[in-house]
Amino acid sequence: MKQWNGRKSMVCLLVLFISLLAAVTIAGQLYKTEALVTDFSRKNIPPCFSHPFGTDWMGRDMFARTMTGLSMSIRIGLLTAAVSTTIAFFLGLFAASMGKAADGLVVGLIDLVMGIPHILLLVLISFALGKGFKGVVVGISLTHWTSLARLIRGEVLQLKESQYIKIARKLGHGGFETALKHMTPHLIPQLLVGLVLLFPHAILHEASITFLGFGLSSEQPAIGVILSESMKYLAMGKWWLALFPGAFLVVVVLLFHLTGEMVGRLMDPGALHQ
Repeated sequence: MKQWNGRKSMVCLLVLFISLLAAVTIAGQLYKTEALVTDFSRKNIPPCFSHPFGTDWMGRDMFARTMTGLSMSIRIGLLTAAVSTTIAFFLGLFAASMGKAADGLVVGLIDLVMGIPHILLLVLISFALGKGFKGVVVGISLTHWTSLARLIRGEVLQLKESQYIKIARKLGHGGFETALKHMTPHLIPQLLVGLVLLFPHAILHEASITFLGFGLSSEQPAIGVILSESMKYLAMGKWWLALFPGAFLVVVVLLFHLTGEMVGRLMDPGALHQ
């Protein structure tokens, strides 16, 4: 009964989080046009009833801009996390199932990518692709797969010693085919947890490189753009320009992290007894 209550509570929290995520994403799309509307008659208004997050130096509503920026960050996070997880899955399988040469090649690639400062590699890739949405997505996707690939490789190496895998190999199945058909069901929990936990990293790095000027263009109401533009106005007392977007970004990242932990515990029944 205790285990069931634990699972039920986690499922309710997951449903609540997904609903909140969907609400933020939908709100971002609804406020997409309003986030770009300028009105100099209402510039630099502190938080009030008509403008809960205040307005900026161009009279743009900060609530609309924050919701739109979070919506964009979430969509980028979902896309890049899915691509990174796919890369990690196939490289992890390939490394551990295709012999020592393939394993050494993939392990060397993982060490190479992990040996370069993360944000530096991300900035270089984004800049090489002309920055913008394409540069951010490709840069994050190509730099966030290494840890998950190493984890999947370790799981596959353990599964290779299982009796049913050895029998499949004796029946003539190739290494990668055996891994893809017979090992994938055992790797799904790790993939799901890894997918969720990649979201906050992707969102933070998108905001970081956009803040540094190597990400999304300044015309887009992204969280990184908003935070970068607000820095020059903090000394003038316009604290709301950075407070609300930054706080909401932190909350979304923490919620993603909490969701990843809950998914991991749901996939591991023994953890519910701890």
